[in-house]
Amino acid sequence: MSTESTSGHGGRENAEARLASLDPFDIFDAEAARLDRFFSGLDAGGWARPSRCGGWSVRDVLAHLAGEELYNHACLDDDLEGFRARLEREGVGGGYNGFNEWCVRRRRDVPVEEVLDEWRRANGETRRRMRELGRDAELPTMAGPYPVGLQAFHYDSEYATHADDVGAPVGDDEAGGRARWRAAVGAFVLTERDSPARAEPDGDRVAVRMDGRSERLPVAEFVDATVGRLPEGRLDPELRDALRCLA
Repeated sequence: MSTESTSGHGGRENAEARLASLDPFDIFDAEAARLDRFFSGLDAGGWARPSRCGGWSVRDVLAHLAGEELYNHACLDDDLEGFRARLEREGVGGGYNGFNEWCVRRRRDVPVEEVLDEWRRANGETRRRMRELGRDAELPTMAGPYPVGLQAFHYDSEYATHADDVGAPVGDDEAGGRARWRAAVGAFVLTERDSPARAEPDGDRVAVRMDGRSERLPVAEFVDATVGRLPEGRLDPELRDALRCLA
């Protein structure tokens, strides 16, 4: 199937329109609050438990979230050169994965209460400043200037993914709406990344098309596919790879 134009059915224009009724800042606040509630109730065993992120414990996920605020604040401060210079001084290589591992590694000997406090303060500032800028403002990023609202949707997806990774509870009354906004974000990012796959969320199902093939996936499975959490063997490997756009 050829890639559809941004004005065509399932294209970027329609995919972005699905996000218009969603408030990315409210979602960001809600997912941060979910993680904070969960982290606040953990004991030593809970922090040490393996997460759904390969090789990372629950504590490591917190360290990752705290560490990436260095990048978030560099974007907000328009100081990406300073961010790059610090990574160079620290000897951090390996791109995004190398940065993530560095963030986790340098906090492993820090008391977890201090890491939690670091994340709370830094992320609280990120959320406040992004809301103040508004969704239509532009934010400097490593990929170039980018709308604040769309960047917030990326953060929303990441926080929801990591909340699921560590097992933070999701109430029955919010699960459906949460899955639907995540599907809308995933469908948009597929167009943004120029993936050969396209998705059309429709209630509790998502119509997925690629190269003349089509599937209707449960919305939760589609979300798992977009963030690289779908179990092996569930989809054709090419389609599975094409749907992975948020991890």
